[in-house]
Amino acid sequence: MKLIKMSLAAALLAGSSAFAIENTKVSGDAKLFYSTDDAQHVTASGIKDSMFDQDTSMGEASLNLTLSTDLTDKIKASATFNAISTLGLYNNLVAATWTGGIQDNYFFSEAWLAATEGKTTFKAGRMLLDTPLVFSETWSVVPNSFEAAVVMNQDLPDTTLVGAYVGQHNSAATVAGVGNKTMDIDVDGDTVGDDARSNIFESFYNGAYAFGVVNNSWKPLTAQAWYYSAHDAVTAYWLQADLECQLVEGISYGLQFTETDYDKVLLGSAQDSSNDAFAVKVAYEMKDTFAVSVAYSQTGKDSKNGAGAGANLATGAQSKLYTEAWWYYGKITQNDTTAYNLTVTAPVGGFDLGVYATSATAKNGIAVGKDDDFLEVTLEVAKSFGDLDAGVYYIYTDSDSDNVDAITGKGKDYGTAQVYLTYNF
Repeated sequence: MKLIKMSLAAALLAGSSAFAIENTKVSGDAKLFYSTDDAQHVTASGIKDSMFDQDTSMGEASLNLTLSTDLTDKIKASATFNAISTLGLYNNLVAATWTGGIQDNYFFSEAWLAATEGKTTFKAGRMLLDTPLVFSETWSVVPNSFEAAVVMNQDLPDTTLVGAYVGQHNSAATVAGVGNKTMDIDVDGDTVGDDARSNIFESFYNGAYAFGVVNNSWKPLTAQAWYYSAHDAVTAYWLQADLECQLVEGISYGLQFTETDYDKVLLGSAQDSSNDAFAVKVAYEMKDTFAVSVAYSQTGKDSKNGAGAGANLATGAQSKLYTEAWWYYGKITQNDTTAYNLTVTAPVGGFDLGVYATSATAKNGIAVGKDDDFLEVTLEVAKSFGDLDAGVYYIYTDSDSDNVDAITGKGKDYGTAQVYLTYNF
């Protein structure tokens, strides 16, 4: 429920499966997310650290409608309309929202055309992307999206070739760290909050290119390689191999390696910086019974400016490394960080249960000679009631650099409770 995975190839050919009127399909969902924690929140009336207090809670709702149509037998079009709202919760039951703003808003996250000739598909417009280092994050009530042109070819047996140009996006990463405006000026000259990612598209590193190849010639193995280039900003590559064990059914292995070279202009530094990361995973699944995986990752330590590796180049936050935390993104990709992940899921009595644990240590992460230790454990109880998906989560977080006590200067552990409701239609 936190992260809906969609391959780029699937995204290129995506359509809806709801009701159809001739060659037009309509689908969508309505979401209501709520979160509260007992971490310390500095407010005008003092420090608040109690769950379910307005100042320690956030909530938001969204309505997302997708209209897709076959203009011809070779040309498709699709548009997704999004409306976000606090439903009057702000300054009443919550003090923050998932998208960062405090006002109701509406926008189009997708509006694209796709043409297919033979085994080649070309897609252009505003869209969601899902590649290892440039992707739409779906943890919020609405995803971030891109204005791009993508071409995919499958003429080679069991091979998908991908090329993409990304011109703009509505996330925070731009050259020299200049992100989206999060405040607007109203007619009276006052600043008012606005959703930072809803209706403001900015240049994506002044234009960036991505090239990828995914091969499945040997059926147990899926291998992929990606290269990214943004002029005078960043270059990166990602290698990944996922293998299904042939000796024992249900066992699988994964290997990832990535390297990112950042330009000094982007970092606001006197020198360029590069870093790398690798991750391994072993998983076992007994169908309809349970699934378990353990993963390990390590980032490089030779970065001249402390830059990490493996994070989404669009946001600098979430990562597709196997060890990524369930909720607190950005920890495992820090410079010189060792991370571990244990994930266990099982359907029990009609409910989907899950335990997601991530532990990480960033060497010299707080200061020279002082490590930044991090632990997150998430408990999940989820169930679908027809078209309604419901999930309840409890997240335990213990981080040296988060929720720092003003007196002791040390991070204090805290808990977070979240409720996700999604109605699909």
